[in-house]
Amino acid sequence: MEKNKSWGESLRLTLRGWRMWWKLRPTLLVSMALSAVVKAVTPYTSIYFSARIIGELSQGRNPQMLAWWVGWLLGVTAGLLLLGGALSRWATWEKDQLDFWNSKCNMEKMMDMDYSLLQQQEIYDLYEQVWQNVRFGGWGMYNLPLYLSNCVTYTMQVLIGVALSVGLVTQKIPASHDLVFLNHPLCLVGVVAVMLGVAFLSPVCINRSNAYWGMNGEEMRLGNRIFSRFGYYSNEPHRTLDMRIYEQQPNVYQYYLKGHNVFGSNGRLAQWGKGPMGLWAAAGKGISAVLTGVVYLYVCLKSWAGAFGVDGITQYVGAVTTLFAGVAGLMETLGVLQCNARYLAVSLEFLDVENQMYQGTLTTEKRSDRNYQVEFRDVSFRYPDSEAWALRHVNLKFQVGSRLAVVGENGSGKSTFIKLLCRLYDPTEGEILLNGIDIRKYQYPDYIALFSVVFQDFHLLALPLGQNVAGRTQYDRERVAQCLIQAGVMDRVEKMDQGLDTYLYKDLEKKGVEVSGGEAQKIAIARALYKDAPFIILDEPTAALDPIAEAEVYSKFDQIAGDKTAVYISHRLSSCKFCDDIVVFDHGHIVQQGSHQQLVEADGVYAQLWQAQAQYYQKQEQ
Repeated sequence: MEKNKSWGESLRLTLRGWRMWWKLRPTLLVSMALSAVVKAVTPYTSIYFSARIIGELSQGRNPQMLAWWVGWLLGVTAGLLLLGGALSRWATWEKDQLDFWNSKCNMEKMMDMDYSLLQQQEIYDLYEQVWQNVRFGGWGMYNLPLYLSNCVTYTMQVLIGVALSVGLVTQKIPASHDLVFLNHPLCLVGVVAVMLGVAFLSPVCINRSNAYWGMNGEEMRLGNRIFSRFGYYSNEPHRTLDMRIYEQQPNVYQYYLKGHNVFGSNGRLAQWGKGPMGLWAAAGKGISAVLTGVVYLYVCLKSWAGAFGVDGITQYVGAVTTLFAGVAGLMETLGVLQCNARYLAVSLEFLDVENQMYQGTLTTEKRSDRNYQVEFRDVSFRYPDSEAWALRHVNLKFQVGSRLAVVGENGSGKSTFIKLLCRLYDPTEGEILLNGIDIRKYQYPDYIALFSVVFQDFHLLALPLGQNVAGRTQYDRERVAQCLIQAGVMDRVEKMDQGLDTYLYKDLEKKGVEVSGGEAQKIAIARALYKDAPFIILDEPTAALDPIAEAEVYSKFDQIAGDKTAVYISHRLSSCKFCDDIVVFDHGHIVQQGSHQQLVEADGVYAQLWQAQAQYYQKQEQ
């Protein structure tokens, strides 16, 4: 069972969460607070003016006074309804974007976080837990604006209710009446104590019922996770072939039903709903009905004894009932806030994760001659929570404007080399220099702006082609077209009905175009060209192509790279022949370096790999 936070800790976490929402989307909180105020005030205006009208009808019956009060009732009610409708529409529009802003908050944190942290399992688990809590019941940051709205509504109900109920205490029963004892302060204290006790007891019961959600929170989050995974596998296009061929859907569906159907009719939550959870909720509602009966009894007795007239009955019954409904609602909301605090703590723990990489202050020099030099100086690296060295004592200096090939078998350290070059990680030992200065001393955005990378597992988005290439909504269309021409995919684009405005894939647009793997790779290369960075890196993006097609892509790319320093990472050696320099990685070490001809003629790893792959290049050599 998960324990609730203390009231003090719950309040501290909640106030901090509201402050974060204020920075994130202040109009959301303002709209909901104003709408809540009008929502709380509206029923009291009807109660107050109705009481005045009834009083006039039962006593003076002055037509002018009746018209006066009726006019006020209609005017104020109409005004509040119009204002409430406008504010409600504004608040609804803001609430409709709640999911967007909550997601934006978490995604911006993900984008701001060190890449090395994102690769740690505990950070990934924390992020997943945040989203599972949201899917579980809107827990955490997600529903905080709604809780604020409820707090404002119920607080206003209590304050206005107290103001309109003062007369119930101050208006006395005549001394000659048998019920004069109701005027005694102790009697009043007793009645108020009973009302408060009932008002507090109702939300206590409701909160006890709500507490059962937290008692099973971990299992429910697991159930949500399993359902979100196994429940939709058959709908995912990239899984459909395996799902059909191996008939996997019945397997995963049965796993969900038999193992973790926590929300099913036989699950623990359903059993609690039919037992203690349901009984506590029913008791809370029943106690609220008792409160209404106590209010009616006390008000009617004082009116019968002559303390006030029929108008008082109308005002005080409505005011006191609404007042204590506000007390009950406020207490229930506070209970929900305490229940939510344990989930909010998880959200804030994720948002509080601190970056560990040093952030420098130097700006990179903007050189028109692209005269940038990068040097690895005795660099060693091992991944977090690993004792094995991914790279060891790497020394390498880039020649400006040259073509460098990085080759080696899988797991030899090639991709790790690129991650360090792009400063996705910092070296465990040694240093990487840019123009003689440790890259950690540069401003990170300035440094990564020097690199365009086409990763092995690159992704294109289900957005218009032009936006995919430019990486933004506003872009230079002529420049995008030129990059597509250079990448050798413009002939395919010309066949698209909407050209650069054609959506890729059908996720967002039914007329979206499905592109082949080779076409996607060329679009990714065009995206790298559009960035126009001094260093351009291809990290095995053509791994899905056959060796001959891959060599053709690299050969053409060499022509369009121009004066950029190009780095090619590949375990296929056919793509390396045109490079100025080749470094061979083996078990995290650079074991060879030189031109293709030098390495083929030498007795080493490169020659062995070349001989093993030579059969694939025979067609190319002919």
